[in-house]
Amino acid sequence: MSIIDEIKESFHKGTTLHKLIYLNLGLFLLVQLVRIILFLSNSYDLFDNFLNYLAVPANLGLLVRRPWTVITYMFLHVDFIHILFNLLWLYWFGTVFIQELGLKKLLSTYLLGGLIGGLMYVFFYNVFPVFEPVRDSSIALGASASVMAVAVAVATYQPERKMYLVLIGPVKIIYIALFMFIFTSLIDFSVNTGGKIAHIGGALLGFLFASYYKQGKDITRGFDRFVDRVALWFKPGKHKMKVTYKRSSDDIEYNRQKAEEQKMIDAILEKISKAGYDSLTASEKELLFKMSNKKRE
Repeated sequence: MSIIDEIKESFHKGTTLHKLIYLNLGLFLLVQLVRIILFLSNSYDLFDNFLNYLAVPANLGLLVRRPWTVITYMFLHVDFIHILFNLLWLYWFGTVFIQELGLKKLLSTYLLGGLIGGLMYVFFYNVFPVFEPVRDSSIALGASASVMAVAVAVATYQPERKMYLVLIGPVKIIYIALFMFIFTSLIDFSVNTGGKIAHIGGALLGFLFASYYKQGKDITRGFDRFVDRVALWFKPGKHKMKVTYKRSSDDIEYNRQKAEEQKMIDAILEKISKAGYDSLTASEKELLFKMSNKKRE
């Protein structure tokens, strides 16, 4: 098996967290390759033009012509240190996020955090006069807003959980996330202001998602469905598939399945009454959401 085949297999078999890391790394390597080619061909002045088609612009006219940038920007890095710290934070907090909230919610939080962060950056640059001199030339790039959303979400959801830091020892995750937010988003706000605004947007999304999720409300449910539909377009032979739910032809089997489902729901509700909603596992919460949706439908 070639290296390319191994990478493909690793990508397909990896979790959502691994795929997010691979996408960031893949685009970073592509950017570096383009950078080298333009340098060797004595056309390095075109590099900024290349980035402008992937980074989200503050200029509304450009954004309308390049709507894909609100997605591509959150996977785009130019500097090694930038992507290194973003992916380290993503891996550390993403691992805890998966344990507490599940794989699917990681993707939603990452994408929505980046989307809200990017849109908040555009909004601020078009509303506040201080940005007028640089509005037309300003762009935002990087996964920082998405990573901030993941970090703040898991810290809000399980603030007492501890992470082990080298040379320091176990520290509550809420303190780590707060330090990360203050240090990267509030200190020296006049430097990299656009990036800091995007961080705040990502943090806000993460906080709202986790706060509502603790109350049994999933504000990302609609976005999950949209992502599922988009993903279906990229699966060969799947886009024409129509999903329907039919009752089993055997009424006894159907009633048995319904009884099993009810048992599981009763057990989850009993667990909530004894230890609270936070005591549920990610899979139990997901099942509870699915069954509540089914009843509404």
